[in-house]
Amino acid sequence: MRNAIVVVVAALSLAGTAALAAEPVALQPFAFLVGEWRASGSGRPGAASGTAVFARGLQDRVIVRTSYAEYPPTPGKPGSRHDDLMIIYAESGGGVRADYYDSEGHTIRYVVTSPAAGQAVFVSEAPGRESRFRLSYGLGPTGLLKGEFAVAPAGSRDAFTPYLTWESRKTQSSPK
Repeated sequence: MRNAIVVVVAALSLAGTAALAAEPVALQPFAFLVGEWRASGSGRPGAASGTAVFARGLQDRVIVRTSYAEYPPTPGKPGSRHDDLMIIYAESGGGVRADYYDSEGHTIRYVVTSPAAGQAVFVSEAPGRESRFRLSYGLGPTGLLKGEFAVAPAGSRDAFTPYLTWESRKTQSSPK
């Protein structure tokens, strides 16, 4: 009898572990982003090219984006490179959030939504009278991923103005 109880407890523990390792339902609308994307774009910093990789991590519990953009030199301005990291995760109480960090020392906390299939919108949670940021992705029918990073000034928290825009093509899919 004691052996039977040990076997049942072990089976229940393994079943619980498997359930914990499953991808959160809240992250499923963002699966279209997973893979490596080659991008080119423009905006206030100038024309750039780069790559973003969205990969599943922590046994499918998060999506991790690593990204870089290279800006060529222009008259009077040297070339530069921008690197960033973002972790997209489902909150235990529901909803999706993301934490962003970059090589310039910025940290942005986002609330993430998917208003329609193939769309992802990240809006910062800037408290008080700080500027807000919005990062948007939209996947077109031809596989072109359009991106936009917009800024709303402190006095007009919802008056977003594009700062950067880009287009990306998937170069390879990441394994699940």
